[in-house]
Amino acid sequence: MKITEIETIQIEEFPNIVYVRIHTNEGIVGLGETFFGANSVAAWIHDTGAAYLLGKDPLQIDKHWMALNPFVGFNSTGIENRARSAIDIALWDILGKICNQPLYQLLGGKTHERIKVYNTCAGPNYVRGKPTTAGLPTSNWGISRNNDESSQYEDLEWFLRDAGELAQSLLSMGIKGMKIWPFDIYAEQSGGHYISRDDLKKGCEPFRKVREAVGDKIEIMVEMHSMWDLPNAIKIAKALEEYRPSWFEDPIKMDNVDSLARFADSTNIPVTASETLGTRWSFRELLERGHVGIVMFDPTWVGGVSESKKIVSMAEAYQLPIAPHDCMGPVEFSVAVHISTNATNTLIQEVVRAYYTGWYKELVTNIPTVKEGYVYPLEGPGVGTELLPEVFERPDVLIKRSKLETSAIPT
Repeated sequence: MKITEIETIQIEEFPNIVYVRIHTNEGIVGLGETFFGANSVAAWIHDTGAAYLLGKDPLQIDKHWMALNPFVGFNSTGIENRARSAIDIALWDILGKICNQPLYQLLGGKTHERIKVYNTCAGPNYVRGKPTTAGLPTSNWGISRNNDESSQYEDLEWFLRDAGELAQSLLSMGIKGMKIWPFDIYAEQSGGHYISRDDLKKGCEPFRKVREAVGDKIEIMVEMHSMWDLPNAIKIAKALEEYRPSWFEDPIKMDNVDSLARFADSTNIPVTASETLGTRWSFRELLERGHVGIVMFDPTWVGGVSESKKIVSMAEAYQLPIAPHDCMGPVEFSVAVHISTNATNTLIQEVVRAYYTGWYKELVTNIPTVKEGYVYPLEGPGVGTELLPEVFERPDVLIKRSKLETSAIPT
């Protein structure tokens, strides 16, 4: 079997996502995905990835992962590694289709029949537009205040307005965890270097409302998006401890694990880190010195299925649970659930109800089922989902192809 064609698929309505389809001479096609910098990722895939992969055996997954480990960008979530993540997922999808087995089975089988979930309280248009900065600016929150079907789960606006009412809505669906980020607004105003007492109180208000409305019936995860410096991150953590959050996620940038350890030592609440890191080498340093309590990674940023599996095992060796990231696209969601299903140290799986009940259905054939607070993996071969045929007919679709010359394809 040889790789004969590599496609990238981009959709103007979803400008941050790039899909990768890897074709073989036996008609099997693998699907991958990544998020952010879609144009640059697609360019790397065709300029660098395709130059190496075309004509190769798609089943030599580990060999290809290392061969595509670039001279620069090898230890980050930059363009190179996001492209490599999408490619790696597509290669695992091919393997699953050849074996006629779901991805979780290839990883070692089901450890869990279902995984407990928490809801990241984004709305349907969250980070839909292209980021204007290196972070996740409030200008790209995409809050919709229309009372139409597309905005029925405008959970970002909801947690800012009445987080207690939102918590009750989630509990009615059986979801017993919610993640919110009310402090981002104040970090943006000061560059993360100052928060006033008044703003600190305002940022705590959603947490107070949740506890008043539902008590401890729901877990609250604090997303800090790496926007704060160390002193102010500690100040926020101290103010929130009375509301008994389940974790502080990415309180500071992950470029100084010693400072992260200082933050962790300042609070009795676990630190979760980090969707922003790529490759096992970054996580090795984090686990050795960062004092993290929960390991989070994004399969479409960290290095694909291959690297996710290694990081899961590293976390297990440190007696730490994992909580895979999902706030991207439907293929990433499916892959994360497969990994959670297999991993012996899975704590919980992130989901976004505004996504899996909404726009995910516009793009792919199958989505993992979320029911009564749990998610169930797809049972089809490989990743278990495909791009819908109508995606390729959309007027806003951009498809690029790199092909192996016909003379080089085995007969």
